[in-house]
Amino acid sequence: MKHSLLFAFVFFLTACSQGPESPRGFSLPEGDLERGEQVFVQYDCLSCHRLQGYDAVVTERELDTPIILGGTVTKVKTYAELLTSVINPSHRLASGYQDEQIMDDAGQSLMRNYNDIMTVSELIDLVAFLESYYELNPYAQSHYHMYYP
Repeated sequence: MKHSLLFAFVFFLTACSQGPESPRGFSLPEGDLERGEQVFVQYDCLSCHRLQGYDAVVTERELDTPIILGGTVTKVKTYAELLTSVINPSHRLASGYQDEQIMDDAGQSLMRNYNDIMTVSELIDLVAFLESYYELNPYAQSHYHMYYP
């Protein structure tokens, strides 16, 4: 019985990742941090975002409360999540902000769509640059033992 459940679980996991929507086989080249910084400034990301060390560069803000990028996080901010945030910003909206600060009346992100403006190389470099600004600080687990009645 144990083996059949294990087999079913492994089969389920394998079956889910092999379809046409699967990210299997998808890989992008490594980005360049310096070029990513240039892209970040060129596309004026600071008009809607804040990034430590770049506050003095801001010319004019489009959002009253800029969306904070980078910093210490308790969960790994993956390359795929950052990439998705740029090419499909409505996929997952930033938490900690009021809805009217980050989305329109239709529930879509206020972030401009850069898919027809930014090249793939620029996107790869930008994501590499942004990724370097996140620092993982996992939450501290309690040292209490499991209680079994």
